[in-house]
Amino acid sequence: MAAYNLFKEYERLGLDTVFLARTDQPSHGGSAFSTINSDKEILFHTHMSDFFLFQSGCKKHVWQEFHALLQRYKPTVIHFHHYIHMGLELIREVRNTLPDARIVVTLHEYLAICANNGQMVKPGKQMKLCYKSSPTDCARCFPERSAADFFLREKYIKSIFNLVDIFVSPSHFLVERYKAWGIPEEKMVMIENGQPEIETPAPRPLAEGEGRGRFAFFGQINPFKGVDVLLEAFKLLPEDIQKKVHLDIHGANLEGQTEAFQEKIHGLLEDLGDLVTLHGSYESHEIGRLMEQADWVIIPSVWWENSPMVIQEAFNHGRPLIGSDIGGMVEKITNGVNGYNFRSGSSNALKQAILKAYKEESNWDLVAKEILSPLTIGACADKHLGIYSF
Repeated sequence: MAAYNLFKEYERLGLDTVFLARTDQPSHGGSAFSTINSDKEILFHTHMSDFFLFQSGCKKHVWQEFHALLQRYKPTVIHFHHYIHMGLELIREVRNTLPDARIVVTLHEYLAICANNGQMVKPGKQMKLCYKSSPTDCARCFPERSAADFFLREKYIKSIFNLVDIFVSPSHFLVERYKAWGIPEEKMVMIENGQPEIETPAPRPLAEGEGRGRFAFFGQINPFKGVDVLLEAFKLLPEDIQKKVHLDIHGANLEGQTEAFQEKIHGLLEDLGDLVTLHGSYESHEIGRLMEQADWVIIPSVWWENSPMVIQEAFNHGRPLIGSDIGGMVEKITNGVNGYNFRSGSSNALKQAILKAYKEESNWDLVAKEILSPLTIGACADKHLGIYSF
């Protein structure tokens, strides 16, 4: 969404821009590319075969089809918002084909640093946070691979990253992580993801005697997002409070998780009954309507979130947040100012934050009035245009 929003803004400004997005759907006639909406929105029908080194599963797509696409459009700036599922080799192909083009890469997580899905969380049930990677430590997390494997992985990824002119991060936290990993400070810039300009909706209308007890979660349902921590926190609430609050979960992909995790979530949902409503997935255009039905938005992630889009979306709709005290979340949610923080992974700490948020209605008014409008898409585009220049 961050990438597509920028693309549409550049189109509005009259810039000659092409948007390329990977898809896992088969193409007609076996072509690597197809178009949607217009010839400026292109789908790349490709895949990766090596998620350890992020290498393309079809080399021909890189050195032939993607190469031909570059030669056709001859862009002066190529901005990668990701390389997952497409391959790091695309960056090298850009440099080989268009040596004078400016290459920009937005880093949305820690994939280059961490082989555990870029989460910087130790594998295992306890999901301990990782503070710094090293070949030796990474080999302990993945004993099937040697420290030498991780040493060579880092060297390979950095050889590709050396071809990049500038890296963008939506949080200062991620900037510091990648600087510590070895990216030069002068190559890093922080630009927050932009949001559409809207009229901030009014607070949710309350029935007589009702408090601001409508809480909501938005995002993927997986172990890293802390939905189990969230449900356990609501289970710990006193019975009299449980009768006055409600949790709406707007999220998808639970069915794609491990059987053990699915059983845990379904068990908690069964225990909580009518206290929680699981709504399933939602489209980006629905976010405004869903936010208007909430008083508080909760982000219980147990990994170092960089800059969850839901933070900016909540602020854009005037909804205060309750979030874990790590990563980019604590950078953007100031405790007692525009929301509340709680100790990451602690259902009891989250329970206390929920009680604090709900018990005094003045708390909502105080934090809601301190919410600042997030960076607009227009302002975000302007900042990017500044780094696109040579």
